[in-house]
Amino acid sequence: MKINELIHEMKKDTEFAELYQAEGEKLQTAVALYHAREQAGLTQQELAERANTTQATIARIERGDNVSFEKLASIAHAMGKEMKVEFI
Repeated sequence: MKINELIHEMKKDTEFAELYQAEGEKLQTAVALYHAREQAGLTQQELAERANTTQATIARIERGDNVSFEKLASIAHAMGKEMKVEFI
């Protein structure tokens, strides 16, 4: 069985489907932050200093750990960006 088929089968379980979606959303946030930071030409340490946080916090977010909207907005502003949330 291919991984996509397994995931499709497992998503029939509501609890798994909800967790799968939540993890996917955290991953999207992590990737978006990573790309924005790279586009700005900043290291994790440089971004952390600008955002008044730690390099470890930036690394955790880029790994997909939970982050508050306030922290994410602060990081976005430190890169001269705004944060936009969409419900699609």
